[in-house]
Amino acid sequence: MNREEAMAIVREYNDNESIIKHMLAVEAAMRAYARKLGEDEEKWGVVGLLHDFDYARAPNEEHKPDEGHPAWGVKLLREKGVQEDVLQAILGHAEYTGVPRETTMAKALFAVDELTGLIVAVALVRPSKKIGDVKPKSIRKKWKDTRFAAGVNRRDVERGAEELGVQIEEHIQTVLEAMKNIADDLGL
Repeated sequence: MNREEAMAIVREYNDNESIIKHMLAVEAAMRAYARKLGEDEEKWGVVGLLHDFDYARAPNEEHKPDEGHPAWGVKLLREKGVQEDVLQAILGHAEYTGVPRETTMAKALFAVDELTGLIVAVALVRPSKKIGDVKPKSIRKKWKDTRFAAGVNRRDVERGAEELGVQIEEHIQTVLEAMKNIADDLGL
């Protein structure tokens, strides 16, 4: 599946611009990691773009491993012929599925997902509300305040960076720079 096809699915199943912007942020971070690691940038970008496409249509507040998000979306993507490693990465980004993250792509998706949310939150409290004004040290400062962006699971970000084999400071820098490159798309 290419980006155009993935974006068509994202638009078909979403009308929530915040969720779409989140998927765009994750896509950018995945592309940055693919470039950094010498992997397939298109494929990694598609994984980032599709990982939450079913979030609004099939919420899973009970965190059932085989119902709702992301299992619902993966079933639909499988029917469309999406590659199994892409599907496994999408399943693995949600801890409650129990699907192990065996590929670097899956580990990267898990690592960047929550971090993009924290970075957006940090940008939104800046006077300018511009991601271009965010520095890694600002993110680390807000990281320590667990009341700030309380929904962001910092332990998942740390574990994701560990699984990916990068230091947290490098991880923050990589994801922040990727998001800065699409600031206009993110409205930041």
